[in-house]
Amino acid sequence: MEDRKLNFGTTTVGVLGKEAVVLAADMKATLGNIVSDTNISKIYRINNRIAITIAGGVGDALTVVRFLQSHARLFEIERESPMTTKALITFLSNILNSNRYFPFQAFFIVGGYNNKPELYTSDLVGGFNEVDKFTSTGSGFELAYGFLEEEFKEGLSTEKATEIAVKAVKVAKKRDIYTGGDSVKVFVISKDGAKELARKEVEKYLTA
Repeated sequence: MEDRKLNFGTTTVGVLGKEAVVLAADMKATLGNIVSDTNISKIYRINNRIAITIAGGVGDALTVVRFLQSHARLFEIERESPMTTKALITFLSNILNSNRYFPFQAFFIVGGYNNKPELYTSDLVGGFNEVDKFTSTGSGFELAYGFLEEEFKEGLSTEKATEIAVKAVKVAKKRDIYTGGDSVKVFVISKDGAKELARKEVEKYLTA
């Protein structure tokens, strides 16, 4: 956990609600102590029911994301059925574990919907956990966790889960120098699919 805090400058969050899972992430990119961008995406859609957050080396993380997107498309073509969240996290685990001696420098949070909302995290070498409440990665994760522990309740509505996910990133942005950006990227994954919230909609949570 200490390595995760020191090496991966960002804050990504996953919150499990009653009917949806919400992923949120800051939008700041850093190169050492230099801010290289304030409007980047750290959440990617894998298929219509799964999205993933990235924290760590951008090149490594996006290489893995492209593997996952391609495999999900192939899976759906071959089986005529969308890939499930569990199948996706298992494939991700296999990718990471097969490179354990030269690991991809990235952590991931996977949110999906398969009859119910699901939330998983993975480590550098392919270990993964199913999460039943919330999770966070990156240099601001301790700040986000503190807020989430105070605010999380079982059976959250999608609206409330979205609110606390966004505000957890906002808390980290305030105190963690590697967390920031112009706004917060948010995906809500439910029976209706993996949908990115418009920035205007996110702003109402940031200013509330």
